[in-house]
Amino acid sequence: MSGAPDIRTTYFQECDELLEELNDGLACVQDQASGADADPEVLHAIFRAVHSIKGGAGAFGLNALVRFAHSFETVLDHLRSDRLAATPDLAALLFRAGDKLTDLVGAARDGQDDPQDPAVTALMAELAAASGAPPELAEDEAAGDEDFGFVPMGLPIDLPGVGPSRYHIAFSPSCRLYANGHDPLVLFESLGALGSLEVAVDTGRLPDLAALEPDENYLDWRMILETDQGLDAIEEVFEFVEGLAQIEIRAEDDDLPGDRPGDGSDGGSEGGQDGGGEDLSSKESDPTSAPAAAPAAPAAAPAPARPAAPAPAAAASGGGRTAPAAAATPASATIRVDLERVDGLINAVGELVIHQAMIAQKLEEAGVAWNSDIGAGFDAFRNLTSEIQERVMAIRAQPIKPLFQRMARIVREAAAISGKTAQLRTEGEGTEVDKTVIERLAEPLTHILRNAVDHGLENARTREVSGKKPTGLISLSATYRSGRVVIEVADDGAGINRERVRSIAVEKGLIDPAAELSEGEIDKLLFMPGFSTASEVSDLSGRGVGMDVVKRAIQQIGGRISIHSVAGKGTTLSISLPLTLAVLDGILIELCGETMVIPITAVIETLRPQPGDIHAIGPDRCVVKVRDTVVPVVDLGQVFGLRRKCSGEILLLVETENRDRYALAVDAIRDQSQVVIKGLEGNYRHVAGISAATILGDGRIALIIDPEEAVSQAVPPPLAAATAAGAAAVSQPQAALSSAR
Repeated sequence: MSGAPDIRTTYFQECDELLEELNDGLACVQDQASGADADPEVLHAIFRAVHSIKGGAGAFGLNALVRFAHSFETVLDHLRSDRLAATPDLAALLFRAGDKLTDLVGAARDGQDDPQDPAVTALMAELAAASGAPPELAEDEAAGDEDFGFVPMGLPIDLPGVGPSRYHIAFSPSCRLYANGHDPLVLFESLGALGSLEVAVDTGRLPDLAALEPDENYLDWRMILETDQGLDAIEEVFEFVEGLAQIEIRAEDDDLPGDRPGDGSDGGSEGGQDGGGEDLSSKESDPTSAPAAAPAAPAAAPAPARPAAPAPAAAASGGGRTAPAAAATPASATIRVDLERVDGLINAVGELVIHQAMIAQKLEEAGVAWNSDIGAGFDAFRNLTSEIQERVMAIRAQPIKPLFQRMARIVREAAAISGKTAQLRTEGEGTEVDKTVIERLAEPLTHILRNAVDHGLENARTREVSGKKPTGLISLSATYRSGRVVIEVADDGAGINRERVRSIAVEKGLIDPAAELSEGEIDKLLFMPGFSTASEVSDLSGRGVGMDVVKRAIQQIGGRISIHSVAGKGTTLSISLPLTLAVLDGILIELCGETMVIPITAVIETLRPQPGDIHAIGPDRCVVKVRDTVVPVVDLGQVFGLRRKCSGEILLLVETENRDRYALAVDAIRDQSQVVIKGLEGNYRHVAGISAATILGDGRIALIIDPEEAVSQAVPPPLAAATAAGAAAVSQPQAALSSAR
């Protein structure tokens, strides 16, 4: 089938969404285990998520995934029907099962569906034991003895499990049901698992060959199901194809003559006029709100029927009990597009922005008045370009929630390895960041969280002695601040042992033993290459790959990292990131004859000081009075080695992540412009104080300044190694500019 690969890809994309929903629900189960009020809808949602994954896996013959999902959903079904109580141990088991389900989905996506994985077998045995299954049954399910295969196309299907009630089912799928990857045979298998099923196909709508449309569906089915399950259990089989088919379920008492499968009678919607028997449930397709659901799967161990929902009101005409299902909530219209196409579009918009700047430059050189027709037309073109750029960038912006959910697993695994108990609390999961930023942030954030568990949190006994809860708390938050995204990782551990950090730095020759360091400067030692406080090599730390790797990775995506710690209270790491890696609004400045760019979001205000406003406090240090405060002056020309004497013609007031303010001295402000970011690392290397480069309207290269790093270069810490590195770095901007050209 030519469309099979596309359907398979769609299934795995839907699995990602279902796993996200599952993780959300499991977090609520964990809260419930801690004493919070239970929400039945959450339990139903996570059960449906696992059931949907199992259904699609069955459609593609992913037997290992089907068997594990079945064991998982059995426990969830017991939990939602109150046959199991939410306890911390059960919540931990469900989290482990969720992690393993994620692994199995990933393995199946890569074509590695291994039914003999011992780790999966062991976890399935734990799930079976938690659900109260007999040991021999748990072993059979873990060994994969249960049959989850498809029933061959030999109808009628007659499976054991005859019950006292008989239901007549009319099933008319739309063409969209097949387009979404569903297979009616899988639905019949699920119904057959509820009892004894007879199925017959109705070809009454099949047209002549000349009038047949290949994409349309002309086949309907009529079924009789004998089962001891209630109407709820039957409706559950069809819940994943709601909106994709017309489904009518009637009890035997509502039956009309000639209603057996294959007799050719209509008998679908006029039964039950006497009002007797069970209620009739009818579900009709709605072409405007059809959910893209995963294929349904056989229910090898059907859940006991839940109490039947209240019956829908009878039709006003009195012609039976057929009533349309409740209108589905309209889903937001989405379309999946290959990421390479989006990147290509973003690159094209970047070139459009560059050419817009070039046209503006040529118009200015030609002396075109901006109030002329040409000027007005260009102004409209510029506004349209800006709008296109904003909308295209919004395509790549994604919520940071999936990354945060991955980090929850990292914390659980690190806690298990270190023998500690830890809980991750997240905030700001809806914060949107460029997809590239999210992808490149995963590795450094993983390292930070492992450090927080391994080095930050104390063990349970130590915490209790110090008056803390035995379970350590790690907070992960994201928020917008000054045009950037700030991600903070905070723990409630013991904080940084600064005496030990200093002694290790002296021992490794990283600092002069006589150096006097502030608490903040000692904390920054953690970011020096090769620095590690771990005395033994473990699965989490001690290999000499420390926070310097994290800092370098964050700098490569235009970010900054800072650290703050309070002894006995904990440590907070703050990561400041750009919203996007493609474009930014910048201020064009002149510095010693060179044009450079400062991000406009970093500038609080611009100042033109009077001669008496600037005061020297040393041979090469100045301050400026800004209203009722005094702010240090940092001459960017001196920072980049372009001049020796401090200039104070124009000052740009900026604020660092630590809320410290500095005045950056420049020669002139030329313009405000939107510029396209071009990384330096690919053609040169990272330059201290420079975040990237751009192409100006006249074709020249301009370096983009990182104000925070430039300030740190101007006021280096009294570290021997850092001072040497800073002295070597001040001449790099000119070399970078030459390389970029």
